[in-house]
Amino acid sequence: MSAMANGNPADGNALGNYLKDRRARLDPAAFGYSPDRRRTPGLRREEVAQRAHISATWYTWLEQGRGGAPSAEVLERIAQALVLTEIEREHLYLLGLGRPPEVRYRQPEGVTPRLQRVLDALPPCPALMRTATWDVVAWNRASSVMLVDYGLLPPGQRNILRFIFLDPRARAAQYDWQSVARFALGAFRADATRTGAAALVQPLVEELCRLSPEFDAMWRDNDVVGVHGEAVKHIRHPVLGPLAFEYSSFTVDGRPDLSLVVYNPTTPGNAQRIGALV
Repeated sequence: MSAMANGNPADGNALGNYLKDRRARLDPAAFGYSPDRRRTPGLRREEVAQRAHISATWYTWLEQGRGGAPSAEVLERIAQALVLTEIEREHLYLLGLGRPPEVRYRQPEGVTPRLQRVLDALPPCPALMRTATWDVVAWNRASSVMLVDYGLLPPGQRNILRFIFLDPRARAAQYDWQSVARFALGAFRADATRTGAAALVQPLVEELCRLSPEFDAMWRDNDVVGVHGEAVKHIRHPVLGPLAFEYSSFTVDGRPDLSLVVYNPTTPGNAQRIGALV
């Protein structure tokens, strides 16, 4: 039982019932086991234990609600052995450890038409979808007019940090570019680390360090920003002049590595001016 963590599962009986239910849903033949002479449907306990590389006795205890709290590593093995979906895997962690699993970063794959319609339903509010590596994968018309038209950029260049540090328009739009850039970089570092994407952003970091001395200096400071879900953002627009937005960021349900970012005009007057320009 050396792989067990200290403490007890959030709910031992619920965990055991969930394991039994998932086990009963599996087809033995799909895993190379004979379906003959089985008193109950699904895999046997020892077969799941074998697939998860854990003790059959301990797995039996887990199903009986008396196995103690398994480690995250063991829960991951059991999730793979039971061929759980991402939602089922998260539920297993919540029952076994009282917390969700660490986020698995997923490469950008665009957004569904439903999510794009959400963006388009916010005509006076610039809004976009960004990944944990701050690549922009979707945006609305207001975002193109008020911030930057990502549709004019090659897909590999649609990154918020690239815009902030390499595009003169970003400096012209900010009243305090240094503070904005440092804040964005700290939030980016936290997002990449939280979602397990730190290694994937290394080529981008190396490129920006080479092209922007300011990025290089700020990156070496190793600052991180913990909470960056909301703030007030002031910009200078080339047509409308000074504008203020309430900035809000929301994690997309089912995609913890994808965020919806909305810039809500702080006054009805600003919203009307933006709406007319859009």
